Amino acid sequence: MKRRAFIRYGGMATLATASTLLLSPQSYQAQTPSNLEIEWLGHTAFLFGGNNLRFLVNPFKPIGCTAGYPAPNVESDLVLVSSHLLDEAGGVDNLPNDPRVLQEAGSYQFQDIAIEGVGMPHDREGGRRFGTNVAWSWQQGGINILHLGGAAAPIENEQQILLRQPDLLILPVGGGPKAYRPEEAKQAMDKLKPKMVIPSHYLTSAANKEKCDLVGVQEFLNLLDGARVQKLNSNRLTLSPQELPEQGTTVTVMQSPA
Repeated sequence: MKRRAFIRYGGMATLATASTLLLSPQSYQAQTPSNLEIEWLGHTAFLFGGNNLRFLVNPFKPIGCTAGYPAPNVESDLVLVSSHLLDEAGGVDNLPNDPRVLQEAGSYQFQDIAIEGVGMPHDREGGRRFGTNVAWSWQQGGINILHLGGAAAPIENEQQILLRQPDLLILPVGGGPKAYRPEEAKQAMDKLKPKMVIPSHYLTSAANKEKCDLVGVQEFLNLLDGARVQKLNSNRLTLSPQELPEQGTTVTVMQSPA
């Protein structure tokens, strides 16, 4: 895995180590600044395009619950990694374009974008089993994004302050020992009150059923009590701030890429 040197400062809460990253991203075909391009690559891996940048989150190694997905070997300017587990960081070494990689909790600046990585337990045992999960928060294409990675622990008030109010929440819902069960995901959604939720980390046809302990997305949807749910026929979505609901939460289920 690529190693990067970061400048660190003291005086921040223990929830996240304060850091500053000043890097020059590599160029790519320009995105419309007022829009956010979202591509689901499977599991918790997403590619976000906006502000003339592409951010890739959690490029996995195809194994277990991700066995049938194509490896997310896509070009990006910055990679955000939630943990060192294979389903969230196993594909980092094979990425084209030599992107920059962030894999530790902290406060960063990449070009004009402020990024907050907040550490949370990656299991229900205080992190003793699977270590720390990093939830990533930033604004791109005019939309406040919060990617919870493989969060398994409830969101504490101090963490919520650092994570801010998301417009778009990428929320793990499939359970297992290292991510929210459907009921826990619903509790996190109710606490954060995002304008839009995209479920992630759930059972799809890409999984090796003998080595995957997740449940399907429908178990989460059954808990929503009449909330707005839209199911896309694509794993890609273009979203503008004006399309977000003014009240309540829309849950958008993207089509699995495999």
